[in-house]
Amino acid sequence: MTTISIIGSGNMAKVIGTRARKHGHTIEIMGRDRAKAQALADQIGNGTSAGTFGQKPKGDIVILAVLYSGALDVVAHYGDALSDKILVDITNPFNDDATGLVTTEGESASQQIATAATGAHVVKALNTIFAGVLAEDKPMDAFLASDDVEAKARVATFLESLNMRPLDVGGLEATYLLEWIGIFLVGLARNGASFEIALGAGAL
Repeated sequence: MTTISIIGSGNMAKVIGTRARKHGHTIEIMGRDRAKAQALADQIGNGTSAGTFGQKPKGDIVILAVLYSGALDVVAHYGDALSDKILVDITNPFNDDATGLVTTEGESASQQIATAATGAHVVKALNTIFAGVLAEDKPMDAFLASDDVEAKARVATFLESLNMRPLDVGGLEATYLLEWIGIFLVGLARNGASFEIALGAGAL
């Protein structure tokens, strides 16, 4: 197993960190609020540490678990510290009422992050799974996209280690589609399907 660094200390950071630690990975939590990051590290336990926000992450795989509204600022703050790291973007650039996106085709959140994170290998993943579903630690499909074949393969291996089936949807141009799938799932959840659903793919 490997070290996974998570930038952020909110709900998604908690469930991803908890699931990854349960499956044998070493976790580093990095947040602007050091006390909150330390509290989450203590909650996950089993050797989970709180790193210093903005410094070079310990993990080769770094999960960007912050709101889209602050994601580019976070990436800029880290600067060269993310160079050569695999940066997993889980953000969803929803508008205020989560009925649409604030991004446009060709300028997805992931594409913007890839431009800002010079030297990092950006992979979109985990943005189409609700936190509560992730926390259940059940087998599920996980969609991912990236222009970097090697980085995508390493993230796929990580997802497999969490008892997920990674499904490759293409390059970074496909990340705009994954962000719309997030809207699709929220719409389903709000209209009777509940927030306990997960999207999967299967042959008929």
